[in-house]
Amino acid sequence: MALKKFKPTTSSQRFKVISAFDDITCSTPEKSLLAPARKSGGRNNQGKMTMRYIGGGHKKQYRIIDFKRDKEGIPAVVKTIEYDPNRSARIALINYVDGEKRYIVAPQGLKVGQEILSGKGVAPEVGNTLYLSEIPFGTVIHNIELRPGQGAKMARSAGSYAQLMSRDGKYAVIKMPSGETRLILQSCKATVGIVSNGEHNQEVSGKAGRSRWLGRRPRNRGVVMNPVDHPMGGGEGRATGGHPRTRKGLPAKGYRTRDPKKASTKYIIERCKK
Repeated sequence: MALKKFKPTTSSQRFKVISAFDDITCSTPEKSLLAPARKSGGRNNQGKMTMRYIGGGHKKQYRIIDFKRDKEGIPAVVKTIEYDPNRSARIALINYVDGEKRYIVAPQGLKVGQEILSGKGVAPEVGNTLYLSEIPFGTVIHNIELRPGQGAKMARSAGSYAQLMSRDGKYAVIKMPSGETRLILQSCKATVGIVSNGEHNQEVSGKAGRSRWLGRRPRNRGVVMNPVDHPMGGGEGRATGGHPRTRKGLPAKGYRTRDPKKASTKYIIERCKK
């Protein structure tokens, strides 16, 4: 993984920092694993805008990712490492010995030609998917299931990982990327390693146009709006707008919005820091 900086030949190149894509081994996706990715432009089925600042963007195709890793005991060989426009991490095309092809989220250090496995009795090596009951303490993991057989839901973005701390009865104690410590059933699966493209958070677009390519429209600050449009709007000149609020009036900084009566709260040992 490496970042690419540019000479300041134009104002948009001056601060531009993007991925060098030196880990990509193939530029053409596997046709059988593509699906159409339709855009909503932030509109619902009645054509009304329900999400602001969404629209435009480059045309994409969705890559069907295997988050379940349910082909247990069958070896697969990594064929390519590819770019995925739908996520921050890289993806890997794997070929099973029975001929089936699948995409997975590529962990850091996964190489073309490497053999990976999933299921019971598998070695805790990078790219292998194991049950939480079989992973050694202290191992860094990603693509963690919340419920058995549901498919990976947590620690899936670029550079993210969780850590298996201990076990308690039928549960495993996991320290999440946010710093939260929670219980997850040991019958859930997780993949060993850190998600690839860890330097993604250091990229700088350099210009507004790159955001438009990603389907992001210009975003207005609340303080420049009128009072009818936002709780922080109005005032003479450049008013600060008072306490930071969302458009609906909820406090915007440090205010916890999680429902204390939520059923899964009992599985959280320690909340993430503010």
